[in-house]
Amino acid sequence: MKEPSRAWVPARLRGRIEYKWIALSVTTLGALMAAIDSTIVILGLPSMMADLHAGLIEMIWVIIGYLLVSTVFLLTFGRIADMLGRTRLYNLGFVVFTFGSLLCGLSRTAMQLILFRLVQGAGAAMMMVNSMAILTEVFPPNERGRALGINGITWAAGGIIGPVLGGLILSVANWRWIFFINIPIGILGALWGYLVLREKSPRRRGERFDATGAAIFSVGLLALLLALTSGIQYRFTSPPILALFAVFVAAAVAFLIRERSIEFPVLDLSLFRDRVYNLSVMAATMQSLALFSVNFMIVFYLQGVRGYDPLKAALLLIPMPLLSSVVGPFSGVVADRVGARVPATLGLLLQAGALVWFMQLTPTTPYLQLACGLALMGLGGGMFFPPNTSAAMSAAPPGRLGVASATLGTMRQTGMVLSFALSLAVAAASLPRDVMLQLFVGTNVSLGSKIMQEFVFGMHRAFLVSFLLCLVAAGLSIVRGRETRTSPAGLPAAAPR
Repeated sequence: MKEPSRAWVPARLRGRIEYKWIALSVTTLGALMAAIDSTIVILGLPSMMADLHAGLIEMIWVIIGYLLVSTVFLLTFGRIADMLGRTRLYNLGFVVFTFGSLLCGLSRTAMQLILFRLVQGAGAAMMMVNSMAILTEVFPPNERGRALGINGITWAAGGIIGPVLGGLILSVANWRWIFFINIPIGILGALWGYLVLREKSPRRRGERFDATGAAIFSVGLLALLLALTSGIQYRFTSPPILALFAVFVAAAVAFLIRERSIEFPVLDLSLFRDRVYNLSVMAATMQSLALFSVNFMIVFYLQGVRGYDPLKAALLLIPMPLLSSVVGPFSGVVADRVGARVPATLGLLLQAGALVWFMQLTPTTPYLQLACGLALMGLGGGMFFPPNTSAAMSAAPPGRLGVASATLGTMRQTGMVLSFALSLAVAAASLPRDVMLQLFVGTNVSLGSKIMQEFVFGMHRAFLVSFLLCLVAAGLSIVRGRETRTSPAGLPAAAPR
C-alpha cells in the first residue's frame, strides 16, 4: 500500500529507526498523558470541589463520567477503526482528549467539568482501543511482548509522575493546571502521530457499521456501569438500581441475538472461538475484578486509618508502579520466548500472595511491611500484563484487531468498575455513608477508633474476596493453551511451556 505523503520521518531518523519503534513512541506518549491525567485528577478533587462550590456527588461524577464514556465507546470505536483505519482514529483521539482537557481547565461550574470530562473520556477511548492494535500490527509475534512491556512502563511511570507533578502543581497554581498540563503533551502527540504514523491495514470497503447493535450494546453497558457506580451511593436492592440491572440483561440478550444474525456485527463473536484469545480476555477480566480496587483500598487505609494527606498517600504507593515498570519489559521478552502462560500465571500468583500480605495490615503496621506488599503486587502486575495482552492480540485475526482490542479493553474496564463496587460494598459496609464518599474522592478523613477497626476488618474481607478471584484468574491463565509465535526468520519460536 502506498504511504500517504504526510507519513514521513525526519531525514536524520529515516533509515536508522525502524517504523515499529516510531509507532511505539507515539502510543507510549498517549499512554503517558492518560496515565498522568488519571492520577492528577484524583489529587485535585478537593480543590475543585471548593473552587466550584460543588457537592460530593458531583465530584464523584467527575471520575465516574470519564470512566463510563471511555468504557462504553471502546467497542464502537474498535469497529470503526477496523473499517476506516486505526491511525486516523488514534490521532483523532489525541485531538479530542487534548481539546477536552482545555475545556475542563476552563470550566466554571461542576456540571461543565463533568460534561467536558466526558469529552476527555471519548478521546481516551479512541486512543486506548487503537494503541494495542497498532502495536500488534507493526511488531511481529515474537516481539509483541517486549513492545507491550515497554508501553506498559508508561502506565506505571504515570503512577509515579502523577502524584509528584500533581503535588507541585497544586502547591504553586490552582487545579485548572492539572488539565492544562495535558495540552502541550497532547499537541506534541497529535503532531508526531500525524507526521509519522501510517496505515498498515487496508480500509474495509463494502462493510457497513451496525449502528443499532452499537446503540444496544452502549445502552446495556451504560446501564450496568451506572447500576454498579450508583450502588456505591445507594442500596443495590433499591428499585432504580434493580431497574438498571434489568435494562442491562435485556440489552445483553438483544445484542447477542442481533450479533449472531447480522452480516457485519459490531462484535465478532467468532473471536471467542479461539481458546487463547478467549481465556486471555477472561483472565484479564478476572484480574481487573480482583485487583483494581486494591490500590484504592490501600489509599483509603493510608488516609482514613493512618491520617495521611492525599499527596503523601499517593507517594507512598510508588513501590507498586516502580516494580511494575521495571519488570514489565522483561516479562514481555520472556513471553516472546516461552509463551504467556508461565510468566502471566506466576504474576497472578504473586499478586495473590500480596493480597495475603495485605490481610495482615493493622492500624499500626509499619510502612516497610506495607511497602513490601506493594512491591510484590507491582512485581506480579508487571509479569502479567504484557504477556497476557500479547497473547490475546496475537490470537486475533489481522482484520479484526480493533474489535479484538476493544473487547479486551471493555471487559477489563468493566472488571475495574465491578471491582470497585464489590470492594466498597464489602469493606465500607460499616462506615457512615458520608465518610465513605469522602474517602472515595480523596478527601482527608480521619476515622474514629471504633470505625477504624471496623474498616480494617472490612478491608481484610475485601482482600480475601480479591484473593479468591485472583486464583480463578490464575487458573484461566494456565489453561489458555499454546500460542502461535514466529521468529524473525520465519521459524517456529520456542514452544511455550
